[in-house]
Amino acid sequence: MAAALRTAQPQQTTAPAGQPFTLEARLAAREADMALRLEAAAIAHEVNTAHLATDPVDPADIITVPDAPAPPQPAAYTTPVAALLERAQHRMQTAGWCAGALTDDEGRVCMLGAIRAEASGDRALEADATAVVLDSIRRRFGDDVPSVPALNDAHGSGHTPIRMASEAAHLADARGL
Repeated sequence: MAAALRTAQPQQTTAPAGQPFTLEARLAAREADMALRLEAAAIAHEVNTAHLATDPVDPADIITVPDAPAPPQPAAYTTPVAALLERAQHRMQTAGWCAGALTDDEGRVCMLGAIRAEASGDRALEADATAVVLDSIRRRFGDDVPSVPALNDAHGSGHTPIRMASEAAHLADARGL
């Protein structure tokens, strides 16, 4: 029985008189103190928020999407190339922009893919529009850009290609194309 009493005695948690605590002892004491504080804070939080309603949130109440695609914008340009470039810009904005392909699996289009889709098989109109876009690109970025797809693929978002389609539409309209 005496052996059982010896093993049941608590361990000494304080340093002997005159000896400072070791780093490990101080860290263990701080950890125990923080655990108690965190438990008290968790209980206080539960008590303070018990009266609040906790209805589940339905993502459909927060996230809304249009029921139908946006109606086409009225054409601001009367010349064929400018109108084509305006439609191509609108297509990139509504269908989405992509790089590395004319279109991707989700229906997004690159700059040249939007021009080709809006030209509806009229290769001469498509070529004229592409030439105006390339001229507009080179006016802004210099002669270092070799092609329309090169500018399109050089960007991580559709912001610049969409803006360049708009600028090219203005340029085509000013030229009467």
